[in-house]
Amino acid sequence: MYQHILLAVDGSEHSKRAASHAIQLAKLIADANVEIISVLNLSKVKAEVLHSELKQKRQQGLAEIENVFKQEGVTYTLTIERGEPGPTIVSYANKHAVDIVIIGSRGLNSLQEMVLGSVSHKVAKRVHCPVMIIK
Repeated sequence: MYQHILLAVDGSEHSKRAASHAIQLAKLIADANVEIISVLNLSKVKAEVLHSELKQKRQQGLAEIENVFKQEGVTYTLTIERGEPGPTIVSYANKHAVDIVIIGSRGLNSLQEMVLGSVSHKVAKRVHCPVMIIK
């Protein structure tokens, strides 16, 4: 049913919770393939120093998520893309015949979500497969 699981992460605590759910789902399905996608949005970073700090923080969070997959014995692949997170995740999922997308929610209140929009909401609206949003 969910052979190709796409886990969208950014290294945050929300994405770590989503990773835990992806692992649980993958363990239930024989030969499930978990693909972890992380999208770097470097267009908003103007200083090279900030770019370096952002990249280092992201890598540390991804390393923690990868370690959990290794400890649990769940195979995965890691894909790093560049662009705006919402549209990039949607485009990737729709092009690669993903069966389900698992993504964390930042927990924005309704006003913040209306003004800012959330990545998870953008993905859920536009992707052509089921989406599991983890709070």
